[in-house]
Amino acid sequence: MASIVAVIASTHHPFYLKASTATGADRPPFADEWTAKIRTFRETLTRAEPDVLVMIGSDHFHQLWLDNMPQFLVGKAPFYDANWYNEEREFGLPRMLLTGQEDLSAYILRSGLDAGFDLAFSNELRIDHSITCPIITLRPEADLPIVPIYTNIFAPPLPQPWRFVQLGAAIRKIVEDWPSELRVAIIGTGHLSLELGGPRQFGPHGPDPLFDRKAVEWIATGDLDACLREVTLDSLHSPGNATHGFMDFMLMMGVAGAGAKADHVDTLDLFHTMEAYFTWYPNGAPA
Repeated sequence: MASIVAVIASTHHPFYLKASTATGADRPPFADEWTAKIRTFRETLTRAEPDVLVMIGSDHFHQLWLDNMPQFLVGKAPFYDANWYNEEREFGLPRMLLTGQEDLSAYILRSGLDAGFDLAFSNELRIDHSITCPIITLRPEADLPIVPIYTNIFAPPLPQPWRFVQLGAAIRKIVEDWPSELRVAIIGTGHLSLELGGPRQFGPHGPDPLFDRKAVEWIATGDLDACLREVTLDSLHSPGNATHGFMDFMLMMGVAGAGAKADHVDTLDLFHTMEAYFTWYPNGAPA
């Protein structure tokens, strides 16, 4: 059976690459601290020595639109093109070609359907920064095959938060049952409090620091009960108009398991959002 060597959850700020590579007067004042945190975070994946990455993210209305919006979608292609033109223009993200792990994609899709999740799939999926940004931060060589899984966090009606948790737990079991000797890391990216295009978008920190502190505590300690008691589709409007991306963090809590304390926890307050980074080692920290 396959082994899950790391479970990782993070934000996916699209400006990290531009900030980390800027020089001179163009380099933002927070770049050095940010890159130092990312180097430490990256090592948590490197130490695990994965063979394949299962990547959970959300399409930012690039390929999935209101004429065809699956709730949960598994990519099952041999290769994935990335990024999109506006991401190249606005964020300086590079064009990328990533290799797919078709066998694991097919296994997740079949097993997920059998477990009661009506998963969509795509043989021609093109991916965006919700998946490429964590590759840039965690595995900049982009040399490992991936299985992309997209969730709908943008276009109502959305799945309930508890459904994200259930899917996370199902993904973990499916990967553990996969008849393979490969080492798998499961990586998911979401948001803490976030405002896009609203009055709280540009401030000294995220739009709701209280929510951010509670969210980090829930994730770091695996407190799914407290998280599920407080987080609803309606409540997620209050911390910021794009905070429903937090449900992808809840999915990763489902992968890690209730009560699982993260082995690595780090955060960084930027000018409009809090970045957050978590790593769990289900089989114990690698030597």
